[in-house]
Amino acid sequence: MRRPITLRRTLLLLGTVLTLSACGGKHDDSAALAAAAALGPQATAADPLARGRYLVKAADCAACHTAADGAPFAGGVKLASPFGTFYGTNITPDKDHGIGNWSADDLYKALHDGVAPGKRLYPAMPYTSYRRLSRADSDAIYAYLMAQKPAAVANHEPELSFPFTLRFGVRFWNWMFLEDALPDASTGQTAQWNRGRYLASALGHCTECHTPRGTFGQLDGAKPLTGAALGRIAAPDITPHGLAARGWTAADLQTFFATGIAPQGSAFGEMYPVVHLSSQYLTHEDLRAISTYLLGDQAPAPQPLQPVSADAAQLEAGRNVYLGVCAGCHGLNGEGKPHVAVPMHGNSTLRQSDAHNLIAAMLDGIGAQDFPGLERMQEMPGFATQLSDMELAQLANYLRATWGGQPADVTADAVKALR
Repeated sequence: MRRPITLRRTLLLLGTVLTLSACGGKHDDSAALAAAAALGPQATAADPLARGRYLVKAADCAACHTAADGAPFAGGVKLASPFGTFYGTNITPDKDHGIGNWSADDLYKALHDGVAPGKRLYPAMPYTSYRRLSRADSDAIYAYLMAQKPAAVANHEPELSFPFTLRFGVRFWNWMFLEDALPDASTGQTAQWNRGRYLASALGHCTECHTPRGTFGQLDGAKPLTGAALGRIAAPDITPHGLAARGWTAADLQTFFATGIAPQGSAFGEMYPVVHLSSQYLTHEDLRAISTYLLGDQAPAPQPLQPVSADAAQLEAGRNVYLGVCAGCHGLNGEGKPHVAVPMHGNSTLRQSDAHNLIAAMLDGIGAQDFPGLERMQEMPGFATQLSDMELAQLANYLRATWGGQPADVTADAVKALR
């Protein structure tokens, strides 16, 4: 399966980035969504602020609105995009810089239509997904945010090139592309599936990262959750077929969302902060609902690894590289080491048909990771300066063919292109 500057949030800007308008969408399943929103243990919480806190976690608000060294929800998070640089805004109750003068109606209009008091918002905020939030949940989020400590932190103005400085443009984009309903990759009718749909599509806005985009930055409704290139690390295919092809089960997905680690590997790239800021705080019931939604009521069976034939000399060359730089952490036979490195056999990244993420991880490395509970993984160094393009291609092919069931077709040119 989202961040120095969150690539996920960068992709949210890929609508013909200008501003949002309050144009209506073309579909309306608000009744079903409202029913789904009412499900789940947080809906009956006696403390409304506790419910709001839970929803803010589920919506991953901190990802864009809390800087690493800043006050909670005071903004300042840098959001790079092809159109310029945006910054997460201050959503504390501060009256000068935050939302202290906003009403509950104002917040709902911002989430639903992308329209804030006195201005239209740029689509760095995933309104195309938040548009499906129920009014009750929007009000609970508002109550929680207004109970936070005000932070007198000024907002950064976006740094955009012309014509993206013209805020009226997205009015036309919304008219063409904004929908009230997002397409589903799975099928289901159970209450659990519907709850998962609301959590994943509306609150969790998974579509924003995992669905490819068209020429004008619109979500490609014909390919929901089939994966998208977010930059350095691509969001993988999380359709039922895509997940099953990489060996995922509903139980493994629940474990992954709760802890960041499953038999298929650990969260990295955009998914690492998603686990830390959002999914680890969800209840077991809601994590099960998300897993049910992603796989469908009738989940496909996880596919076993298929044997791959490859040139023996090439695999031997790759194995020699692996023994030299990887086996110390990942084990002689790819078995991994607790608290050090994940196993290689059946690793989800190795099982992706596109080797992009594997190559990027080998070049750049992965920082040390502390997961919920006592689990952690040591830093994985990058080998961009240590190994040649050919050596990295040989290593990638050995890993994919030996433990990923993928063809040994990575070339030195493919590695060079990602340096």
